[in-house]
Amino acid sequence: QVQLVESGGGLVQAGGSLRLSCAASGSILSINVMGWYCQAPGKQRELVAAITGGGSTNYADSAKGRFTISRDNAKNTVYLQMNSLKPEDTAVYYCNVVGLAHGGNYFRSWGQGTQVTVSS
Repeated sequence: QVQLVESGGGLVQAGGSLRLSCAASGSILSINVMGWYCQAPGKQRELVAAITGGGSTNYADSAKGRFTISRDNAKNTVYLQMNSLKPEDTAVYYCNVVGLAHGGNYFRSWGQGTQVTVSS
């Protein structure tokens, strides 16, 4: 069983910044990819950014140049630094972690979601 705990969402004015955190715990042997997705009302959940264990990153076009994903492997934690926020960034942000659990089973877990609201 792998649990993800997210924090850092909130209300911010356009142009402001937020930093999201997601800590993974439980029966974890290793973590491969950690990522952040967002889901706005009436829309599908979509990838914002992802990072591999080796540090390779992938960003949605809308996030490039404004958001930075990073991870602390010792803490099994992934971060999303969001700068120059826009009202269209308003969504629930979900952490997603893929890895190998003790016992040899792969897992893919989701966080509970954290609301990010950007006012104009």
